[in-house]
Amino acid sequence: MMTMTSAQQRRVQRVAPWILLGAVLVLWQGACLVFDVSDFILPSPASIATALFQYWDVIGGHAWRTFWTTMAGFALAIGVGVVLGLVMGSSRLAYAAGYPLMTAFNALPKAAFVPILVVWFGLGVGPAILTAFLISFFPIMVNIATGLATLEPELEDVLRVLGAKRRDVLFKVGLPRAMPFFFASLKVAITLAFVGTTVSEMNAANEGVGYLLVSAGSAMKMPLAFAGLVVIAVMAMLMYELFAVLEKRMTGWAHRG
Repeated sequence: MMTMTSAQQRRVQRVAPWILLGAVLVLWQGACLVFDVSDFILPSPASIATALFQYWDVIGGHAWRTFWTTMAGFALAIGVGVVLGLVMGSSRLAYAAGYPLMTAFNALPKAAFVPILVVWFGLGVGPAILTAFLISFFPIMVNIATGLATLEPELEDVLRVLGAKRRDVLFKVGLPRAMPFFFASLKVAITLAFVGTTVSEMNAANEGVGYLLVSAGSAMKMPLAFAGLVVIAVMAMLMYELFAVLEKRMTGWAHRG
């Protein structure tokens, strides 16, 4: 039995998601044709693609609004998540006191915050940015805190013996060690940020893909609604891949092969 080389395995791994996606689309399209499924119930991939081209100018405007709103909330999440992660990861007391509270806060449904944010900031961009922030900062904070808090005591003792101060251990050893955790959290958090923005736009905005989904659904234009979902998925996937590339380039030392 022939075994694949590492280069062949990498090529197969790159192609595999596209093959799976193609198979799903073919099965989806075939099921819609065979069972004569109405576009109102479940649009076929062909109908969704037609809606994408037909309404591209409208979808593009809403998608741009969702994208930059998500990026603003995500940038805020990175700043707050890194700071809180540093505080909690560098102090056992802060970790013990803050982690349970942050976990309880993360368990709260973020959609429930949207009406409150609307009262505070009105309709529009504010609630969307803050919802994206609220739903995405927790993975960043937890991963930074975990990367710092799990620094081996033996390594820290050796560094102290060599004259390193607590600050030196934190910034010269702890932070580099936490970088793989950080980039892993970014890949998770960016997808959550798009979810938060879309949920807020569905309830408290007159622009964005979330608003488009509600409008298309109320107008019975289900292919357009699914086209909006496709755009959200593509934007999230592209940002995920961007952070995956950055992770490989900046923390390649932490990964096999």
